[in-house]
Amino acid sequence: MAPHKAPDSTRRSDRSRRAIYDAALALVGESGYRRTTIEGIAARAGVGKQTIYRWWPSKAAVLMEAFLDLAARAAEEAAPQADGADPQAGGAEYGIPDTGDLAADLKLVLRATVDELNDPLMEAPTRALTAEGIVDAKLGAEFVEKLLDPQLALYVTRLRAAQEAGQLRPDADPRIALELLIAPLTHRWLLRTLPLTHAYADTIVDYALGGLAPRS
Repeated sequence: MAPHKAPDSTRRSDRSRRAIYDAALALVGESGYRRTTIEGIAARAGVGKQTIYRWWPSKAAVLMEAFLDLAARAAEEAAPQADGADPQAGGAEYGIPDTGDLAADLKLVLRATVDELNDPLMEAPTRALTAEGIVDAKLGAEFVEKLLDPQLALYVTRLRAAQEAGQLRPDADPRIALELLIAPLTHRWLLRTLPLTHAYADTIVDYALGGLAPRS
């Protein structure tokens, strides 16, 4: 008779954690942040609410970690597009490619952003947490600190490299420059003014780098 093998508690915990992540993201996308509850997440995930409270202090903590995990998985899937990216590392380890062609590199990244924002798996929870972050200053600050700032830092790094290579004005503020790239995408996506497309992303890069004034 084969010896009895004890259950792998680590694997069981990982399965439960993944189920909780998926349940939290699904519920916030379906019902919004305010209507999502710990009890609802536990029921959807098939775990006791005590399990959730053992790992997280609040609903906000569950949802934030679930969303960060979702973003990390999306970055991992996109990792082959980034030079030298470590798919096992955190989001801050991913870099914007530096091929020497700033416009092409930015278009690649903005196109990937368009795909991410249009992905139904990402869109619903992103909208829900973004909307709640507008009225909940604490949640909004956490969203910026843990998710947005690390991503924006990648743009700053790439734009500074472009400055050093003489491809951008040396007095240009990289933070303002990246906002010229990101803000139009966010505006069109949040307000649904027009379709969010690759062609639009390319045009943003062309306008941001080339300006709108007539060329002599």
